[in-house]
Amino acid sequence: MSIRPSKAKQQNKYLTGQVIAAFGRRYSIETASREIISCVMRGKKGGTACGDQVEYQSTTLGQGVIEAVIPRTSLLYRSDAFKEKIIAANVTQIIIVVAAIPSFSEELINRCLVAAESEKIEVLIVLNKADLVEPAKAAMETLLLYRDLGYRVLPLSALQDVSVLQPYLSGHLSVLAGQSGMGKSTLLNTLIPQARRATAEISLALDSGCHTTTHSRLYFLDANSAIIDSPGFQEFGLNHIAEENLAWGFIEFHPYFGQCKFSNCRHITEPGCAVIQAAQQGKINSRRLSFYHRLLRR
Repeated sequence: MSIRPSKAKQQNKYLTGQVIAAFGRRYSIETASREIISCVMRGKKGGTACGDQVEYQSTTLGQGVIEAVIPRTSLLYRSDAFKEKIIAANVTQIIIVVAAIPSFSEELINRCLVAAESEKIEVLIVLNKADLVEPAKAAMETLLLYRDLGYRVLPLSALQDVSVLQPYLSGHLSVLAGQSGMGKSTLLNTLIPQARRATAEISLALDSGCHTTTHSRLYFLDANSAIIDSPGFQEFGLNHIAEENLAWGFIEFHPYFGQCKFSNCRHITEPGCAVIQAAQQGKINSRRLSFYHRLLRR
């Protein structure tokens, strides 16, 4: 099924399109006829994210107003105690990009995994700069924990060859996520050489100038596949996930749910906790349990 808006959906008084870039209160929309127009939201309605399917009305040439956001299948965002930052909507896969150099934050990986699990989004961890043999070997030793949990881990070099990534993109609306400096932009530009041109076209449509580099942008690979490039981040807040739901973001905990002595067990120091007992027996990696405890102390 195509991830692009279909002309067949133009049933009511509104047209449908897809948000391919978001800049404050202005959005770049690709229409069903593959045109790019600049839109604003009607009134003070909630935020719209890159990847959203929307209903809009045309106003003047190349301009429009978003009337409604079509119900999402997923929403990836981060939050702290004060604000939320929407990353992308309707994504089916998050590609967490880390690199051999500079060092990456393992806690950030865990936070991304919890966010992905909460929205039932598939995960691919890409180790970039794998051509740096010794640093890549050390980085892979860290990532083996996540491979052993069942997450896919793919080493590559964005400067040399990204063809190994392409099969993982087919049929997905993927989002690139990760810290600054991991090589996401290099990866994207190698994968999609026309990305720079597309960025310039979006900038022109929105009259937004050089600020486009700080916002998410969507690029189509084919009718059934697309990728969203998001700005790098150093923190990934999870304040929007209730404390009692954080443990569900750790997939290896699942077999032990319902086996704790107390039904409201938080898996910290409670007696008879099945999760803690599993960690003591080596069935759950102690690093992961520590990351979970750190999330609880946020």
